[in-house]
Amino acid sequence: MNDQDKQFLKARYQEEKEQGEKFFPDIIYKDTVVAFSLFLLLLGLAAFVGVDQKPPADPSDTSYIPRPEWYFLFLFEMLKFFPGQIEVIGTVIIPGAVILLLFLLPLYDRGIKRHPLNRRLATAIISIAVLAIIGLTIRAVITTPPQAEAVGLTYVERVTAGEDLYLTHCAECHQPDGEGGLVVGVDGLEGRTLDPINSTDFLYTRTDETIYNIIDYGQPNLGMPPYGVANGGELNGQQMDAIVTFMRSWDDRVVIEMPAQMVVELAEGEIPDYEMHVYPIFRRYCIACHREGNAQQNYIMTDYQSVVTGGDHAPNVIGGDLNNNLIRSLRREDIEAGGPMPPTRPLDEKRLDIIIRWVEAGALPVREVEPGEAEEAGTP
Repeated sequence: MNDQDKQFLKARYQEEKEQGEKFFPDIIYKDTVVAFSLFLLLLGLAAFVGVDQKPPADPSDTSYIPRPEWYFLFLFEMLKFFPGQIEVIGTVIIPGAVILLLFLLPLYDRGIKRHPLNRRLATAIISIAVLAIIGLTIRAVITTPPQAEAVGLTYVERVTAGEDLYLTHCAECHQPDGEGGLVVGVDGLEGRTLDPINSTDFLYTRTDETIYNIIDYGQPNLGMPPYGVANGGELNGQQMDAIVTFMRSWDDRVVIEMPAQMVVELAEGEIPDYEMHVYPIFRRYCIACHREGNAQQNYIMTDYQSVVTGGDHAPNVIGGDLNNNLIRSLRREDIEAGGPMPPTRPLDEKRLDIIIRWVEAGALPVREVEPGEAEEAGTP
């Protein structure tokens, strides 16, 4: 900086000083107003917009895709260009060099001109950097896979998700409603009678954490395997928490009302629909013993095609034939394809009638709509 520039800055400084404001109280007052305004803005956002509720971090959840907040997405995306052993360039060297250059800026940029048009090189560099940050941020949003949905965040969603998981992993031994009883067809527990887990004796004396730990670690000495991923099972923390929430819904101290489990009433002569009427029965009473990885008689009942054509004694379902394996098992007959089903107690008459009507009508994947019904529903 030459003497002429120094004189110019000194004169400018004196001029601004004479026309300037005092630090106290003028500047302090302005800072206070701005700070308080920002506080009110944040308070309003918290009260009326809120924060996206996310489940607690779960180290065992391998489906989680880690990502930073939006303002660091450009750094997150930049790491993709420095994989493996050279990632230190993107994580340390480049960010460190940029911070160092900014820190040393007063030492190497001593010019007095501040207008962007008079600082073309600096303006060009900053413009390129800003465009790169915006471009990397957009690229990160576009290329990062969507986060897998967490198990239901509302109470009803968690109970519903927990019910699905319970019926799949727990109902085989503990029964669909947690009533316990005689265990049939489970190695290590065959012929054993389990106490109910829907009783006040169980639910009143065990906290949610206790039930969660039982699911997570299992009770090997009592024949129950661990289900937590960290202990060799297949359920992550969110899934086990959902099961606990569902089991707690049996507790008569829970005051939140849940949609009741009920059988869909059919009109006289109405043909059941597989997805609406039949599959919910299979899901509740059959899938625990007839699913991938745990299919007795190699009979899987998680999808229509497997129900109709699968199993060691296929076909188990024959449209129009009530002498097929499925109906005979549900009617408590002891046949080659398996004993009475469900093994511990018969289906109630309403549910059995739905399945019988479905088979009688041809055991179709989709209910055939009569012309009169189509006109009534407005279907062309």
